[in-house]
Amino acid sequence: MNPKLLFAYDSDDTDEIRLEKSTIFLVAVSCCLAGVAWTAMYYVVFGFGLVAILPFCFVVIVGGSLAFCHLVRKHQPLVYIQIICIIYITTFIQWSIGGVFDSGFVLAWAFCGPIIALMFFSLKHSMIWLLLYLANIVITVAFDDFFSRHALPASEDTKVLFFVMNLSVSSLIVFIFAGYFVTSAVSEREKANTLLLNILPRKAAQVLKTRAGVIAEQYDDVSVLFADIVNFTQYAGAVSPTQLVTKLNEIFFRFDELTDQYGLEKIKTIGDAYMVVGGLPEPKPGHADAMALLALDMLSAIKEIKREDGVPFSLRIGIHSGPVVAGVIGKSKFAYDLWGDTVNIASRMESTGTENAIQVSDTVYRLLKDKFSFGKRGTVDIKGIGAVETYYLLARNPGSGPPQQ
Repeated sequence: MNPKLLFAYDSDDTDEIRLEKSTIFLVAVSCCLAGVAWTAMYYVVFGFGLVAILPFCFVVIVGGSLAFCHLVRKHQPLVYIQIICIIYITTFIQWSIGGVFDSGFVLAWAFCGPIIALMFFSLKHSMIWLLLYLANIVITVAFDDFFSRHALPASEDTKVLFFVMNLSVSSLIVFIFAGYFVTSAVSEREKANTLLLNILPRKAAQVLKTRAGVIAEQYDDVSVLFADIVNFTQYAGAVSPTQLVTKLNEIFFRFDELTDQYGLEKIKTIGDAYMVVGGLPEPKPGHADAMALLALDMLSAIKEIKREDGVPFSLRIGIHSGPVVAGVIGKSKFAYDLWGDTVNIASRMESTGTENAIQVSDTVYRLLKDKFSFGKRGTVDIKGIGAVETYYLLARNPGSGPPQQ
């Protein structure tokens, strides 16, 4: 279908605006069809007169507004006109036919007005329309005797039929509107939850939603990995921004898949660096095993991703295990992060490492020496900590079994 044929189509519209436009279009068309049906019914029962003319006027006004708003590519005027017509034309029909019971309580239809307002406006704004609707009810009830004395002639069976139709059909319409409203709210909440889980670990996200304040926790045994793409700065200066971001996204997307595969937690990316932790926010036995397997797979994966000249990218990777503090910082654009010597040492394992190699601390070596093969590197001086014995992680030993889950 040609998108230009859609109601009030504008190529600059966001998905939210397009949804609003399609919604008010369906509401307006549905109400116009109901207006045609009520015009015919009132004409049959009461003949040609004001009561039959009013719902026809509703069809003309709302239908004309549909055409106008489509031409100007704006939907807001239609929303206001729709609400005003629903609240006031139904009220005038109510008064023209007679009292509350003589008319079959046509005013029940007017409640659709505040419901539509809720779908498009804030709660505060919608309250204005609700008050206008309630004011019409108060006036109708207060002058019910007057309206009843001037009621149009109709049989008791007809009045009962009107009453049943007005209440049942208007209730059905309100239920449909409310169902749409609730479904939309649930959908938006699910989107927000998905977005939150893309930023924070599930446990931290759940805590953030249930209470305010600082979120911080001590973890005594985790493994931290840093990976950095070698010579990526030079590469960035030689390609277009689009090529740069596309290639970086390709690399990190593959790393994300591997991280999920081993049940580890991606913390963040810093430029062309990638940070992962294992063993939090939920304890994970064998997190060092899983981290070592991730590092080996990352080295294999990066070789399959090539620059435009066909040369593969390469990594430096560093791993260390120990205690950390983890938590959420920031009031806006908040982030989940780690702090402590373990993070600093893991970072230094990466920065002092060599191309296409995985440098690990003595702690990691002692945890994994029975399951993986290593090559001794020597000592690395870390500011504030001193000399740290380091090793190169080379491969997983055959027959050592799968890592603990």
